[in-house]
Amino acid sequence: MMLTAMVCGAVVFPGLFCSFRKILKHIFRQWSDADIVSVSERLLSAIHACLATAAGAIIVSSCRDVMTDSHWLVNNFTLFGAPYMAFDLYAMYLSHYHTERVRGSSTAPSSHSLHAVWAFLVKEWMLVLHHTALLLIFMPITLFFRRGLGDFFIGCLFTTELSTPFVSTGKILIQLRLDNTRLHRINGFFVLLTFFTCRILVFPFMYYMYGRQFGIPLHKVAFHLPLQCNVGNLVILAPQIYWFILLLRKANRLYQRQRRQQGDKDKTKAD
Repeated sequence: MMLTAMVCGAVVFPGLFCSFRKILKHIFRQWSDADIVSVSERLLSAIHACLATAAGAIIVSSCRDVMTDSHWLVNNFTLFGAPYMAFDLYAMYLSHYHTERVRGSSTAPSSHSLHAVWAFLVKEWMLVLHHTALLLIFMPITLFFRRGLGDFFIGCLFTTELSTPFVSTGKILIQLRLDNTRLHRINGFFVLLTFFTCRILVFPFMYYMYGRQFGIPLHKVAFHLPLQCNVGNLVILAPQIYWFILLLRKANRLYQRQRRQQGDKDKTKAD
């Protein structure tokens, strides 16, 4: 059954990506290959994130004992999602490749090559590291080294993907030139809300749930956990804080730009 889950993932995610490319190319004939590949990759990312969040919510709500209760979705969804992580690296590379070609910069790759791959790795090194770590570290730990413990916490980590559909939607709205609309501002609010809640607050929540079960105050939980657990959580949390700071800066730039535009409109009306 577990092998079936991985095979399904290997079929579903590349199939969806190819389908999105064909559908978008037919609907938006004026779009470049860069536009089509970029939106297809973001749609695929949003679908995977919705599935991961749903799986995580089911697991978390089903585990009463945060350490010993188990759920079949943990291993099966981990294997189902593994092909997505691998394929998304390829999809991100394609998006980078076509975008650089459309820009026509002097460093833009003329064809697929090691130079093109290296340029992608340099530019998107953090996302590449994130996906690679999930495949080479998170997946083996989940499948082989947990000794069947902590399904509740794996479910919590699955729910961190809740912000991804909103992030993808924001990028798609920009692609459609709807970045100055109310819809984009509302979506931006939900990006910040879901990112902060599910990617940052989820860590103190997990510590709180562990402490509640074993009668340990929240501020003492870290001292009752093995060092590798705290280090692992910190390694996962650190980039989330970094990305959240970037999102806040981007939101502030957008707010300031809209204020300037509104000020210019008011000034024009006054004149």
